[in-house]
Amino acid sequence: MMNNQVRLNCGIAMPLIGLGTYSPQNDRKTTELAMHTAVKMGYRHFDTAKIYGSELALGNALNQAIQDRTVDREDIFVTSKLWSSDHHDPVSALKQTLRNMGMEYVDMYLVHWPVKLKPGSNSAVPKEEEFVKVLDLENTWAGMERCVDMGLCRCIGVSNFSSKKIESILDFASLPPAVNQVEMHPMWRQLKLRQNCGNYKIHVSAYSPIGGPGNSWGSTDVIENPIIQSIAQKNKATPAQVALNWGLSKGSSVIVKSFNQERMKENIGSCYLKLDEEEMREIDKLEEKKIMRGEFLVNETTSPYKTLQDLWDGDI
Repeated sequence: MMNNQVRLNCGIAMPLIGLGTYSPQNDRKTTELAMHTAVKMGYRHFDTAKIYGSELALGNALNQAIQDRTVDREDIFVTSKLWSSDHHDPVSALKQTLRNMGMEYVDMYLVHWPVKLKPGSNSAVPKEEEFVKVLDLENTWAGMERCVDMGLCRCIGVSNFSSKKIESILDFASLPPAVNQVEMHPMWRQLKLRQNCGNYKIHVSAYSPIGGPGNSWGSTDVIENPIIQSIAQKNKATPAQVALNWGLSKGSSVIVKSFNQERMKENIGSCYLKLDEEEMREIDKLEEKKIMRGEFLVNETTSPYKTLQDLWDGDI
């Protein structure tokens, strides 16, 4: 696993397969046990966020593994995210994350959404009155850069940002985003966004890389697709491994999400699969179907974001 890394524009290396820690049940003991198991399996990249409620469990598990000398801190890559109600003060938000995790720094800190909420709004499904219409990315990003200057994180990036919003940051950023973490899988390939991020040497990291089955926003369309299943059978692999390897083959990292031990082994093994050019072309011809988690922020009657276009490319 340690050889499967990407060198980011900030100069640090990030493992290409990360383990997401979001869980609808938010069971601390289950999360800690899964993280212990993941470290033993070879996972070295762990993805959390304030809104996931998993920072404490992940920190406990990783610190225990470090104390047991199962792994060194320098070999672990930890990502967390600035929640939308903390845009006014990224430094304080990250300091709280570090207290939650019992760590001195995280490796990557991402702006979770291009959305601003009022301070104290900590619901994953915000109410209309919680939104702040003026995003003010310039001040948010200045706070993110201070986090790097203070040694609270090694690198900064964004999540769920469109090409337009990426370009708006680059107009004033002293440190460009190193990563843009977005939903990406064989049925939502993010071609334009990947091309635009590539032009600026911004790495695209894929969440829900197999379509997010089992999640409220997800779908089984990817792993049940006949083309994906046929390619999996031909390669003696699983549909999930085919989807993950497709993402890796596009130069992206993938954030997998399963606490099931067999699926965890399956996911980490996807990097060893080799799809040929014809198989890649078959996947690239699949009809796109966006399974967009951002839909929970878009409601015609309750949200200032009336359409997904407003959220992703609008001027709000």
